[in-house]
Amino acid sequence: MARHGHARLPLMTSQQLDQIPLTSLRGVGPALKAKLNAIGIYNVQDLLFHLPFRYEDRTRISPIGSIQAGQTVQLEGEIATSNIQFGRRRSLRCTLHDGSGIISLRFFYFSAAQQRSLAPTTRIRCYGEVRRGRTGLEIYHPEYKVLTGVEDEPVTDVLTPVYPATAGLQQTRLRKIIDQALRLLQDSDPIRDYLPAELTAKLGLLSLTDAINLIHRPPAEQSLGWLNEGMNPGQKRLAIEELIAHRLCMRRYKKNSEKQAAPAFKNKDELLRRFIGQLPFSLTSAQQTVFQEISQDLYRGCPMLRLLQGDVGSGKTVVAALSALLAIANGYQVALMAPTEILAEQHLLSFENWFTPLGIKVGWLSGKVKGTQRRRQLEEMANGSSQLCIGTHALFQDEVTYQRLGLIIIDEQHRFGVHQRLALREKASQSRRQPHQLVMTATPIPRTLAMSAYADLDNSIIDELPPGRTPVNTAVISNDRRDQVIARIDKACAENSQAYWVCTLIEESETLQCQAAEVTAAQLTQLLPDVAVGLIHGRMKAAEKTDVMARFKAGQLQLLVATTVIEVGVDVPNASLMVIENPERLGLAQLHQLRGRIGRGAKKSYCILLYQNPLSSAGKQRLTVLRQSNDGFYIAEKDLELRGPGQILGTQQTGLMRFKVADIVRDANLLDEVRSASEQIMSQYPDIIDPLIGRWLGENINYAKV
Repeated sequence: MARHGHARLPLMTSQQLDQIPLTSLRGVGPALKAKLNAIGIYNVQDLLFHLPFRYEDRTRISPIGSIQAGQTVQLEGEIATSNIQFGRRRSLRCTLHDGSGIISLRFFYFSAAQQRSLAPTTRIRCYGEVRRGRTGLEIYHPEYKVLTGVEDEPVTDVLTPVYPATAGLQQTRLRKIIDQALRLLQDSDPIRDYLPAELTAKLGLLSLTDAINLIHRPPAEQSLGWLNEGMNPGQKRLAIEELIAHRLCMRRYKKNSEKQAAPAFKNKDELLRRFIGQLPFSLTSAQQTVFQEISQDLYRGCPMLRLLQGDVGSGKTVVAALSALLAIANGYQVALMAPTEILAEQHLLSFENWFTPLGIKVGWLSGKVKGTQRRRQLEEMANGSSQLCIGTHALFQDEVTYQRLGLIIIDEQHRFGVHQRLALREKASQSRRQPHQLVMTATPIPRTLAMSAYADLDNSIIDELPPGRTPVNTAVISNDRRDQVIARIDKACAENSQAYWVCTLIEESETLQCQAAEVTAAQLTQLLPDVAVGLIHGRMKAAEKTDVMARFKAGQLQLLVATTVIEVGVDVPNASLMVIENPERLGLAQLHQLRGRIGRGAKKSYCILLYQNPLSSAGKQRLTVLRQSNDGFYIAEKDLELRGPGQILGTQQTGLMRFKVADIVRDANLLDEVRSASEQIMSQYPDIIDPLIGRWLGENINYAKV
């Protein structure tokens, strides 16, 4: 197979693999090249780094009589019957027998040619997952091969890799092309190993070429668990290199930013003292410590890049206000950006209450601010009369200019994704001086993520809740007991408490069979005639939402039916009961955020997770974690374990977090080694940083250069 490729590349030994075009391989024409390009493969070296995500054992044939539902097996036998069946979906059903038993093969998508090839008496070999069907055991859409020879065809003696693919790119074609690339790897110069020999020896790693060969062609005697769970030395070698590349990328950004100039603020006590004096509570010692860390950064002449973490209700907003006042007292503007209109509006209310008495002008800009109001707001930002500007990502659109921007505060940072955070810095720099940045999150970042996705940020944690916060009791209840839950709300409202009912959809959807907020509000209004019911969701006009929230805060509404728009920033101390419908559809961090809306006063608070039957085992696991713990950091670690980093960061396409080999959860134990190796490379081997980042981040590298 590869010999053919050799004939077309006589100078193979002197050519680097990343210089060899895909079209030099047998069977790769323009159409296939385009499909490979679509999944990030542009040359032979890229093929070698396109790694299997799991393996299948096709080294043996199982007798049909011995198999059970749930197994993935390779079978060989003769087609006994083949006919089209009409039910809810048209399908081609073939029965296969081998003397020991019989099984159905079912195809929902098939062509006339495929139907002819699976005619009775045809011998085939097939592979797939066995499930229980109406007529006994079945395999849906097995991979199969028609056997034409008289003699037995030998089975493979290596495990079969399964690669990430795209529409129209079958596994068999991908395997054949990667086979050619592996032969070229044997016959040409090895792939350049950028990690210094001293480092690979210290970490006990395989060479790069050995690691690649082991991953693509693991020996058949190795267990599938060893491979599919990422426990083998080939995967470890590549995962470490990839994690090092990502960390170097983030660290380099931090080092570069430390060389840039930023405003060096002076200590201005007067304004801060006046602000603290008007607060109806005292700062916790954790808030004071964290503000101390932030102000030390702001006194220096290089840009602060700091992550402020604190569990729901720990008082991050007050720390943000103190930081903003320090910038304003020094004659600079502050921009505070939130991911949703409703959270930005909550901040606007809080900061206007705090800052207007101090004579500070607070501006507001979101996508919905239009016409004259927008023009006036843009002028005030440009001439500096808006000292604090609050809004959504509209704050950084091209038309927006600031007279003297000194500090950017980003709330709920995880919602913006890594690449948006990095891109924002470039947009925010209006002069040779960079503004300082404070990014806040109430979704605690597990240590494993903080060490990789946030390696460019210094970290501050508010690890104590203000006095008066009561722990929330959480119950997991089936929707079958809905009537009891509604009666519980009636009783709580009769006792002068307020409650939330959270729906996870805005409009009715037959497919998900979840009751929408409008329908639920109408039903609850009918079932609870003595309760004043309000409704809030993301598609309402801003003025409507503000009005509903104000009435709920003032106690005119007792029950607020809402979608997850109330997840962050809503503070009504009298609300002590929350019902979350279909909680199995949300991540743990989001559920914890929602639950944080209650328990803000002295009353005992209860959160009811009202799930739909049947509940999957993963759903059960998630809800149990929430029932057992109120600790945001523990919940975040569990969320990471159960759902993976893409979703924790709020976006699956968070540029820098899309790993090819590494897995943040599985490889958490490697991160300490990765950190020290990265520091060693930065100090002793700076020349390999660019090539390492280029190899692993490829097209994503522009995020790193922002």
